[in-house]
Amino acid sequence: MLARDLMSDIVPALKTSDTGHQALSWMEIFRISHLPIVNNLEFLGLISDKDIYNLNMADEPIGAHSLSLFSPFVFDDQHIYEVIEITSRLELTVIPVLKRDNTYLGLITLNDLVTHFASLSALQHPGGIIVLELNENDYSMSQIAQIVESNDAKILSMYISSEKDSTKISITLKINRADLTSIIQTFERYDYNIRASYMKEDDSESLYSNRYDFFMRYLNI
Repeated sequence: MLARDLMSDIVPALKTSDTGHQALSWMEIFRISHLPIVNNLEFLGLISDKDIYNLNMADEPIGAHSLSLFSPFVFDDQHIYEVIEITSRLELTVIPVLKRDNTYLGLITLNDLVTHFASLSALQHPGGIIVLELNENDYSMSQIAQIVESNDAKILSMYISSEKDSTKISITLKINRADLTSIIQTFERYDYNIRASYMKEDDSESLYSNRYDFFMRYLNI
């Protein structure tokens, strides 16, 4: 999934002739804290609500002020993982999308990004969850997949996390079966440490669905 597939079709860009009041109004409507400034498809930079408040003259055109604009963006052919990394690292609520010739195409909102990532990572598919903890040097994707598949199951999604200054990693598996008993037993026979598991069909799916819905409501606060 590429950046061009994630763009919002409702959130507008600002022009230098727009006022700070207009910018703040759009930010409130779309529940975001940033907007790109674009003139004739040229991306000039990203302005935040804090930038506008600091101007103390929100009734004047944005272009009438000397602005030191932040200019993060992604190209339209960048992968969703790269988009997530940049948006997360810079703590943005929107990220502008440009063509390789630097022409402005649109923007991706944080809400859009979370929604698309949920579908990409099988968060809404039924199944169980296993969290493994192991040393980095012991990680073998092929062995983990073999253990799951030997129990007539499939891995729907997987992600790896680690803590700073630690050789331990956590591997979270979303599996297409609610009953994970036999899979857990096989992992344990191979000396894997099961950090957590969620496998009751009603409880686990309700828990996962509730967490996702709560996060989506949080983004819309």
